[in-house]
Amino acid sequence: MTKNTQLTVQSTTVTVTKFDDKDYICITDMAKAKTDVVRAADVIKNWIRTRSTLEFLGTWERIYNPHFKVVEFDHFKSQAGLPSFVLSPTLWVEKTNAIGIFSKAGRYGGTYADKDIAFEFGAAISAEFKIYLIKEFQRLKEEESDRRQLKWNVSRTLAKVNYHIHTDAIKEKLIPEKLTKSKIQLVYASEADLLNVALYGSTAKEWRDRNPDIVEGNIRDHSTIEQLVILSNMESINAMLIQQGMNSSDRLKKLNELAIRQMKSLLKINVNQKT
Repeated sequence: MTKNTQLTVQSTTVTVTKFDDKDYICITDMAKAKTDVVRAADVIKNWIRTRSTLEFLGTWERIYNPHFKVVEFDHFKSQAGLPSFVLSPTLWVEKTNAIGIFSKAGRYGGTYADKDIAFEFGAAISAEFKIYLIKEFQRLKEEESDRRQLKWNVSRTLAKVNYHIHTDAIKEKLIPEKLTKSKIQLVYASEADLLNVALYGSTAKEWRDRNPDIVEGNIRDHSTIEQLVILSNMESINAMLIQQGMNSSDRLKKLNELAIRQMKSLLKINVNQKT
């Protein structure tokens, strides 16, 4: 049984459908925020054919889909980046038995994606659109929680997916500090800590040492939604930089610059909302 709800994200109507008690967001509606109705399908095809997207989709399916065809996925991944490589959501589902995306016709037709995947697709529209989508979706879940007395935590949802792939109040102190040359030259034990240093200015252990009174959770569990959105964007870009062969020090510098730029942009969004 399906149940449709509509969100308004930056003047764009986005449909959310319930299927088998799971939320799927219409990424065709989301694509209309970037282009016209006719070309919305092209935006999705261009997004799904990239290596970083395929890595994300493949990881998501491995986590949630025991019937995912990994061999077919590996074939698609080997073709990613080639000029001749073309992929559509329908072909992706047909060949890999994916469950994170599906397409349907008729009223409220289009391509729908699990909320985790839809949030990732939001970055293809813009960081600003992505954060508004998450906020609207969170509002919807809170309304449902009030009615059903259930708790939904968007931060934990994002953190769980981000781990496998590599609130309203925003204050100036959340803007990441520009790293010194000496810190950029340090080699960190994992890609996760490289991202932590770029965004938070410290490794997971350094954060834990500075916060001994916090019993539960790690540095990412105590992040704001805005920080998690930026972290998600950084993971995709880091994957691309790794594919390009960029060394860790140069990647750290670029990711830190990205984190600073995006947090400043999000600060402007919040200021504009309040004026």
